[in-house]
Amino acid sequence: MPAYHHGNLRETLLAAAERSLRRHGADQLSLRELAREAGVSHAAPRRHFPDRQALLDALAEAGFARLDQELRAALGGVGEEFEPRLHAMAVAYLRFATEDAALLELMFAGKHREGADRLVAAAAAPFGLMHDLIAQGQAQGLLEPGDPQQVGIVFFATLQGIATLVNGNLVVPELLDGIVETAVGQFVRGARRR
Repeated sequence: MPAYHHGNLRETLLAAAERSLRRHGADQLSLRELAREAGVSHAAPRRHFPDRQALLDALAEAGFARLDQELRAALGGVGEEFEPRLHAMAVAYLRFATEDAALLELMFAGKHREGADRLVAAAAAPFGLMHDLIAQGQAQGLLEPGDPQQVGIVFFATLQGIATLVNGNLVVPELLDGIVETAVGQFVRGARRR
C-alpha cells in the first residue's frame, strides 16, 4: 500500500525530504530514497521534481513560506507596540532557526544561486516583515532614522549569530529566552534615536 494518497505525492515527497534533511542534511537527500519511503516507483518523483536541485529549491521555497507564516503568527499574537513586536519576531525567528537549522541553511544557500528567482521572491516575504518592523520603530521615533535595511541587517545578524551559537552547541537552548530578551533590549537601546 503506497504511503500517499492520489493527488498529494508532491507534498508527501516534500515532507519526507524535510524529515531526511533534519536527520541527514542536504547532501544525503536522494529522490530514489524519497520515492522508496513514499512507496512509489523511483521515477515517480520526477513528475514533480525533474532533478535533485528542483527538490532542494522546492524545500527552500516551502521553508521561506513557513518562516513567513510563523513570523506573521507571532506578530499577530502581540499588539501594535514596537518592542513587543520586535521581541515576538526574534523569538519566532530563533525558534525556526534552531529547530530547522538544516532547512534554514538550505534556504539561505539556495537563494544566492544563479536562476533562483523563485527563492528570492519567497525570501522577500519574511524579510519584508522584518524591514517593515524596523521602519515602524523608526517612524515612531524609537530607532534612529536612516535606511531601515541597514538597521535591519544589524538586528538580523544578531539573531543569526545567536542561532549559530545554539546550533553549534556553544550555548544551550535553555538559555535562549534570556538571550533573546537581552539581545532585543540591547538592540533597541543601541539603535535608539539620540
